[in-house]
Amino acid sequence: MSRPPSPHPSPARREESDWGSRAADPPPREKPRAMSSGSLARVVFWMAGVLLSFSAMAVSIRALARTFSVFEILAIRNAAGLLILLAVVAIRPALRASLVPRRMAMHTVRNTVHFAAQYAWALSITLLPLATVFALEFTNPAWLALLATWLLRERMTTSRAGAVVLGSIGVAVVLRPGLATFQPAALLILGAAFGFAVSSIATKKLITTETTFAILFWMNAMQLPMNLIGSSPSFVFRLDPSQFLPLIGVAVAGVSSHFCLTNAFRYGDATIVVPLDFLRIPLIALIGWSLYGEPLDAFVFIGAAIIITGIVWNLRAEATRK
Repeated sequence: MSRPPSPHPSPARREESDWGSRAADPPPREKPRAMSSGSLARVVFWMAGVLLSFSAMAVSIRALARTFSVFEILAIRNAAGLLILLAVVAIRPALRASLVPRRMAMHTVRNTVHFAAQYAWALSITLLPLATVFALEFTNPAWLALLATWLLRERMTTSRAGAVVLGSIGVAVVLRPGLATFQPAALLILGAAFGFAVSSIATKKLITTETTFAILFWMNAMQLPMNLIGSSPSFVFRLDPSQFLPLIGVAVAGVSSHFCLTNAFRYGDATIVVPLDFLRIPLIALIGWSLYGEPLDAFVFIGAAIIITGIVWNLRAEATRK
C-alpha cells in the first residue's frame, strides 16, 4: 500500500466548508483544472486498481453467496479491512495522527449512503448477470455530473459531457434495455448507482482535509456494526478453508477498491475519474462469460469501443487544455 497523502492540507483547502453548510456568499465557480500528463497517468493507474478490485469483489461475492448472506459477506469485508488497516498502523505509528475524529458528520453521511448502495450492489450481483449489474450501475455518471456541478462547482466542459454521453450510449448498446431489464433486481442496482454518486461527492469533499487512510478506516469502522446487525451471530462458524480465495478477494478488494478510488479523486475531478470506470463493463462481461457461461456477443465490444472513444477524447482534452 502506497503512502497516504499528507494529513496537513494548505490553509486554503482547510477553509472549504462541508457539504450542506451555508456560506454568506457562494464561492465563484471554478474553471476546469488543466491536468498535467503526470496527474493523468496517476488517475489512470489508480482507476486500473479500481477496475481489478471491483471485478475481484464481484466474483468473490458470487462464490461466498452460496454460504453467507449479503450482510455477512459485507461484515467479513469490513472486519478484514479493519484488521489490514490496524496492521498498517502498527507498522507505521505515525498514521495514528490521521485517525483523530474530524468531520464525523461528513463521514457518517458518506458511509451510511455507501452502506445502503453497497448492499444493493452486492445483492444484485447474486441476482443478475455481472455485465447487466455493471452496465446499469453506470447510470452513476449522469447523477454524478449533476451533483458535481451543483455541490463541487465543477464545470461541465464539452469533452467531459461527451465522455459521459458516449459512455451512456455504450452502456445502452451493451445492455440493449428492454422489458426484461425492468425487474426488481434492476431497480436495486439503479438505486445503488445514485447512492454511489452521492458517496463519491462526499469523498471528494473529505479529501480536502482527510487522508485516504482515515477515510478507509472510518468507512470500515462505521459499516461493520451496520452489517453485523443484519448477520447471524453464528455465521463465523460457517467459515471454511475451501473459501480461502474468495475470502481473500473480499478482504483485499474491499480495501484496495476504495483506496484506489479515493486516490484517483485526489488527482482528478469527479467528471474525469468516473468515465474511466466505464471500462469495468467489457472487463466484467468477459469474466462472466469465462467463469459462469453468461452470454457474450458483439454488442459488448461495440459498446466498449464507444465507451473508450469518450474516455480517450476526454483525457486528451484534459492534457491539452491551457
